[in-house]
Amino acid sequence: MSVLSADAFGDQQPSAAAAMSYAADDGDLRGTAAAACQNPANDLWLVGADTSLGRTAVLNLTNASGTPATVNLDLFGAKGVIQAPGSRGLLVAPGATRSIVLAGLAPGQDSLAVRVRSTGGPVAAVIQQSVLRGLTPGGVDFITPGTGPATRQAVTGLDIQDPAALGPLTARSGFEDAGPALQIAVPGAADAVVEVKMFGRDGQKPLPGGGVVTAKAGSVTTVPLVGVPAGHYTVSASSDVSFTVAARVTRGLKAEDPTDVAWAPSAIRLGSQHLVPVPAAGSRFLMFGAPDGRATISYTPVTADGKIRSVTTADIAGGTTASVQIPADVEGSAVVGYLVSAAGEAAYGAVLLERDGKADVATVPVSPGAAGQEKVAVTLGY
Repeated sequence: MSVLSADAFGDQQPSAAAAMSYAADDGDLRGTAAAACQNPANDLWLVGADTSLGRTAVLNLTNASGTPATVNLDLFGAKGVIQAPGSRGLLVAPGATRSIVLAGLAPGQDSLAVRVRSTGGPVAAVIQQSVLRGLTPGGVDFITPGTGPATRQAVTGLDIQDPAALGPLTARSGFEDAGPALQIAVPGAADAVVEVKMFGRDGQKPLPGGGVVTAKAGSVTTVPLVGVPAGHYTVSASSDVSFTVAARVTRGLKAEDPTDVAWAPSAIRLGSQHLVPVPAAGSRFLMFGAPDGRATISYTPVTADGKIRSVTTADIAGGTTASVQIPADVEGSAVVGYLVSAAGEAAYGAVLLERDGKADVATVPVSPGAAGQEKVAVTLGY
């Protein structure tokens, strides 16, 4: 067993972070995927799984503790709660990973949200999602947990393609999921009237129908994010009923060529001292969204030689998204991560990954910052 320890540096809280990335240029799993390492928990939400024809979703549950974990899965589809034999009492031994093919529990679901609840040891959860349209790869990604149900959610790290070029592709049979969309899961007993807003570099962009949708209780509702100009975006969604969300982004515009897909989960509000690992390959962007009001973001490169470099501060106007391309190196040493802090109004962050000349995309949301003491989540209800 390998043990990673972190010591304090200067006046910083000790912290550590890691991310895994995957890339393939051929085969059924062609594309790019990435995910940050998680803090294990006893209650996790994952939105964006698909078990319809040509789509494969595998849920991986990992118990890194010394205590056995007993896991129950709650499944939500487009038509409501899915009662699946075999979704209760799943034992994950200490130090083990258990893989579950979700089509065995909920087949034929093009919109699937999974709640993972464990007793005993806490677990980490990730869904490996892949798409195959006939013989043409349609992308691969790691779906990671987002924030739990709340009346306000935000997602950043979205790179939207030109809608005029994307329209003919998504109009083809079997390519409906080749375009951007927001999936909304409502776990409670009441429908949620959700207002969806998109914020780009120069402000809010209108969505068809005003961006207001009724999401049915106990189900997953898909909202296409169409009609906005190409660019980097943050999505904000609000309702008077608790819900959780994830956003799908895609790359590739030709049906005969491979495409890729990425799922961005609902993000945490940025605070102080978030350690953000940055995978090494491809084009990389730090993205920050400030849906409500002005926010000040400071981001400091961490390089492979162990040095914390000079800080940069960005003032982000309310209702906008800012993106910064990450350099390959600083003073000859590779950039491996950033220290990120935010002040002012609510701000959200993610790392966007792409590869030059490839229809590849992945997003990694910024994880919670270093804490001086352990925190216990208390859930009062939906």
